[in-house]
Amino acid sequence: MIYLLRMLGDRLSLYLPVILMGLLALGTYWLVRGTPLLMPPEQALPARHEADYFMRKFSVKTFDAAGRLKSEVLGSDARHYPDTDTLEIDFVRIRSFSNEGRLTTASASRALTNGNASEVQLFGDARVVREQVLDKIGQLQPRMEFRGEFLHAFMDAERVTSDQPVQLMRGRDKFTADAMDFDNPKRVMELKGRVKGTLVPAAVK
Repeated sequence: MIYLLRMLGDRLSLYLPVILMGLLALGTYWLVRGTPLLMPPEQALPARHEADYFMRKFSVKTFDAAGRLKSEVLGSDARHYPDTDTLEIDFVRIRSFSNEGRLTTASASRALTNGNASEVQLFGDARVVREQVLDKIGQLQPRMEFRGEFLHAFMDAERVTSDQPVQLMRGRDKFTADAMDFDNPKRVMELKGRVKGTLVPAAVK
C-alpha cells in the first residue's frame, strides 16, 4: 500500500509541471478573450457645411482699434457656417466706413459675408450706395448707387463688381451694363457687354 502511494506520488510529481503549465495556458486564454479590444482611432471627419449658430432680428457692430465704428450688419435671420467662416443673412442691411471715414451702405434680399463683413455677396434686389464725399484734394465726389440682382462688394477696398446686369447712378448720370467692375480708390469704372448711358450736363453757374 505504501509502495503504491509512493508510485502515485512520483507520477503526480512527474506530471504536475505539465498540469500547471496547462492550467496557466488555459487561464491566459480566458484572460485574453475577456480583455476588450482597443478600438482604432477614429479618423477626423471633414467639416460639413452645416450652420453652428443662428441669429434672428439682429444687429452686429465691429469697431477699429481706436474704438470707431467700422461696420454694422443688420438682418432678419442669419446662419453661420464654421467650415467657411461665412454668415448667410436674410434681408440684410450693412453700413461700412472706410479708413478715411467714407460711408458705404448695402442691402439685399440675401447676403453672404466673410467673418468681418469686409467682403459681401448680395443676392436679389441688391443695392450698394457710396454717399457723396470730399476726396483727398477737396473735390466733391458725387453720390454713387449700384443696383442689380447680384453685386459683389469689397467694403474696405471700396470696390463693387458683378457678372450680371447692373444699373449705375453717379450723381444725375445713369448707366446700364451686362457686367461691371468699379474700383473707387483707383477711380476706374469698367462696364462690359451692352452698355447704355445718360450723361446730364453740369448746371451752369
